[in-house]
Amino acid sequence: MHLELTQWRRTVNELYSDVRAADDPAAAHALWRAGRDELFRTHPQSPLEPGDPFLETGLPYWPYDPALRIESALLPSPGPQELRIETSDGTIRMSRIGRVDLPAALGATVDVWSLDQYGGGVFLPLRDGTAGSGSYGAGRYLLDTAKGADLGGTHSTLTLDLNFLYHPSCRYSPRWSCPLAADGNRIAARVEAGERYAFE
Repeated sequence: MHLELTQWRRTVNELYSDVRAADDPAAAHALWRAGRDELFRTHPQSPLEPGDPFLETGLPYWPYDPALRIESALLPSPGPQELRIETSDGTIRMSRIGRVDLPAALGATVDVWSLDQYGGGVFLPLRDGTAGSGSYGAGRYLLDTAKGADLGGTHSTLTLDLNFLYHPSCRYSPRWSCPLAADGNRIAARVEAGERYAFE
């Protein structure tokens, strides 16, 4: 089981590496979707339970929207903050390392975190106005660098593409524990991009 999980994370890292290397963001997104569908369909660590219809159909997404991709500076944090964030079955320690502006149409700035348990991996969850209807009620993830989910950036910026929002594994199975979005990662605007609950 431990080596299966290691191999899952290695494959995710390789997938995001291919995504970062792609010249066209929409093509990179299609590559990412295909790679995730293959993992979810075939890997022994897939969070999909036997009989889940997504094993046959693939995961549902909103159409790609190029306006939701930006390079955002890591802004100073309004103050140090350490949290024990609720997960689906406990808590995880996180430290706020700054904030980022989301694409202008959303008019929002959200917190960026370091997951203390994972040696400082950058973590950016987001709970938007689709939560509970169009997407998982506890929110989705945009970045989780400790697990390879990283779209790139520089020493002072992050590449943010909300078309790459994805559901945590606990959305599909209670076997998984997932950190949830804190208050600084909740916005009222609807982000109809990325992974969604169901096909239209």
